[in-house]
Amino acid sequence: MSDDDPISEVYAGCYRRLVVQLYAVTGDLNEAQEAVQEAFTRALAAPRRFAGLDNPEAWLRRVAVNVARSRHRRRRILDGLLRRIGPPPAVADRSPEHLALLAALRELPVGQRHALALHYLVDLPVDEVAATLGVSSGTVKSRLSRGRQALAALLTDSDAPDSTAIGRIDVRS
Repeated sequence: MSDDDPISEVYAGCYRRLVVQLYAVTGDLNEAQEAVQEAFTRALAAPRRFAGLDNPEAWLRRVAVNVARSRHRRRRILDGLLRRIGPPPAVADRSPEHLALLAALRELPVGQRHALALHYLVDLPVDEVAATLGVSSGTVKSRLSRGRQALAALLTDSDAPDSTAIGRIDVRS
């Protein structure tokens, strides 16, 4: 490592040690890793300030502990809210057709996927989809058209005896 990259040096030297320390604090390895990663992310956001620290590991530890505490407080508040609200609503349709639709949607470009999901699954009008995505109505209409064509191609299985059955999936299901 070079003197030009103090964060990499500190990362190489103390990441594992910090994770072990945070694991002892949180009792959750994933949470410990997330908190330490967030501390390093904050160090990367201000590299000059980080380079000037007398004890960068102590600073990282303090930041990671504070991150873990904040996340724990938010999670506790959310858990309390969820208990008051009650159990979550039923999960969406798990039929093979619906699962095929969701898999096909994941294959589409992000813009088409968002437009199709907002218009057909959330039932938003084109103008509202445009406002949500920050694009013009014409762009949404184009994405919907191209997305429907791409979905039809993805959902049509030419090897199946009834290849049009999957192609007729109602995207509102």
